[in-house]
This record gives sequence, C-alpha cells and structure tokens, in this order.
Amino acid sequence: MYDYAIVRVVPRVEREEFVNVGAIVSCSTRRFLEARIELNEQRLIAIDATLDVEIVRNHLAAIPIICSGGEQSGPIGQLPQRERFHWLVAPRSTIIQTSRVHTGFCKNLATVLEHLLEAKVRPPQIKPSAVELIG
Repeated sequence: MYDYAIVRVVPRVEREEFVNVGAIVSCSTRRFLEARIELNEQRLIAIDATLDVEIVRNHLAAIPIICSGGEQSGPIGQLPQRERFHWLVAPRSTIIQTSRVHTGFCKNLATVLEHLLEAKVRPPQIKPSAVELIG
C-alpha cells in the first residue's frame, strides 16, 4: 500500500486553474519516498503568459530533493520520511500545490511513479484513427 499526491502549478490562485506537473509517492513500510516532476511550460504559459517559469522550475526542483532527504535537502529534508511527505502534501494556497492524498496498492513501487505521470500529468495523446493507419 502506498500514498500519493499529484503536484500542481496554479499560476493564478484566484482563478483556481492548474496544470499537473508531477507526483509524490510514499510507502512507509518500504521506506519509499520519491517525487518526479515533468513541467510542461507551454501548458502553464497558456494559462498565464505572465508567469515567471524560472521561479516555478526552481521551486519544483526542491520537491524531489526533499523526498531524498540528506544534508543537501535543507531543514525539511532532515525530518523523518513520513513527516517530509506530510509537509510536502500539506494544503497551501501558493502557486505550487498538491492534490489531496490518495492511497493505492501495487506489487512494484518502481512502476507507480511512471504510471501516475502517464495517467495524471502528461497530456493525453491523440491516437491515430483507423483511416490514418490504412491510408
């Protein structure tokens, strides 16, 4: 069993529009805490052309570092793993937010992040129609 949250960028909080940009997965029984970020800058700029993407990129880069812990991760990264997860997913009203925490079940944690990115973060891909395949 694992817990996860989707990382979102909300360029203009008052409008409540957001773009999913990553996922955080935690499994305390396996001592697993990892995040992956895939920032699609074009999608963000489509919502708010005035957004400072460099600042957003820098803040998002801290999330996987905090998950890893250690000296380079700052004071939050020194917390126990489960506390780091709870700190990362705590509700906030800033540009970078997370979804509520969800629970999942799997046999292989290594595949969970990739699955979440494909299902919740990456834009859906248009599949070629049968006509395009024939002709």
